[in-house]
Amino acid sequence: MQTPRTAALLGASGYTGADLLRLGVRHPGLKFVALTANTHAGKPMASVYPHLAGAGLPDLVANEDVDFSGIDVVFCGLPHGTSQNLVARIIEHNPALRVIDMGADFRFRDPADYGPVYGDAHVAPDLQARAAYGLTEYNRDAIREAQIIACPGCYPTATLLALLPLVQAGAISTDDMIIDAKSGVSGAGRAPKQATLMAEAGESVAPYSVGVHRHAPEIEQEIGLAAGKKVAVNFTPHLIPMSRGELITAHVRLDKAENADAVRAVLREAYADEPFIRVAEKGVIPSTGHVRGSNYCVINVFDDRIPGRVIVIATIDNLVKGSAGQAIQNFNVAFGFPEATAIEALPLFP
Repeated sequence: MQTPRTAALLGASGYTGADLLRLGVRHPGLKFVALTANTHAGKPMASVYPHLAGAGLPDLVANEDVDFSGIDVVFCGLPHGTSQNLVARIIEHNPALRVIDMGADFRFRDPADYGPVYGDAHVAPDLQARAAYGLTEYNRDAIREAQIIACPGCYPTATLLALLPLVQAGAISTDDMIIDAKSGVSGAGRAPKQATLMAEAGESVAPYSVGVHRHAPEIEQEIGLAAGKKVAVNFTPHLIPMSRGELITAHVRLDKAENADAVRAVLREAYADEPFIRVAEKGVIPSTGHVRGSNYCVINVFDDRIPGRVIVIATIDNLVKGSAGQAIQNFNVAFGFPEATAIEALPLFP
C-alpha cells in the first residue's frame, strides 16, 4: 500500500470543501494536515460542520498560516479569482506539490479567455501551461502528469459527459445546441444570499444568469476542441429548491446517427469501461435521485417529436461528480491509486 499523501484543503468551510472531507477522510492514501477558512480560523471543523465530528480533522486556520513545505497535494475550494495568486505563491514555496483546484481559475486552456468571462485578467497565466483540464474520463493522460488539475464546473461536467462522445463520433451536430440545466441551491455556495433563502427559493424554480452564465464558454471550449472548430451553445441554468443534485437536458440535431437508439449505442460504447458513467436502459428517464450523494453520472437519449433531433439527459450530484468526488477521482489518477478509491459508494435513496 502506498504511503498516504499529506494534503491541505483551502476553503474547507464551503459545501465542496465539506464534501471533499466527507469522502476524503476515508481515503487510505490521503491525510489532511491543514484546513483553511479565513473567516473561521481557530475553530474546530466540527463547529462549522457538525457531521464531520469524530473525523480526526485538524482545526481551521487562515491560508497564510499553513506551512506548505511538507505537503504533497493542495485541494482548492475557493471562489473564482482567489486561487491564482495563492497557488502561484504555494508553488514558488514548494515546487514539488500538486494542486487540484475545484474552482474556476485554471479551467480555460488559454488564460486570455479567463478575463472576458470572470471580469479580471488572469494574474498567473504562466501557470496555465502546467495545468490540465480535469474532466477525468477525457483527460487522464494529462491529469497524471500535470502539476495543476482544474476540475470542471458542475454544469460543464454533466453537459460534456453527455455530449463529448457524440460530438467526437459525429453522431450529432454542433449547430443549434440548446442546453437546459437545473441545479440545487448548494451550487450557489454557503454564503447567505437572498435568492437562496428558503422563503425565496422554496416552492419556486427560477432561471438565472440568462444568456451570460460563465459555464457556457467552458462548455464551448471543450466541445469546440472535440469538434475541431469554434462552437456556440445556448445554455440556461435554473435554480431548483433542493440541496444537491443537477440535471441537464440537451436538445441537439442529429448528424451521422439516425435516431436516439443509435445515439445511445455511441454512449454505451464510449463508456463501456468507465466506472462512474451509466447509460440507462431505453425509456428510463434520468433523475437527480438516481445519483444523489454519489460520483455517478446517469445519461439517456430520447427521440424528439421534431424530426432530426434528439434529447440527451444527464444527471450528477453537483457536489460529488460535479466537484469534490471528481477532485478525488483526479487525485487517484494523478497519484496512482485505484480510480474508485473513496468514491465507490452507491447513490443515497430516498
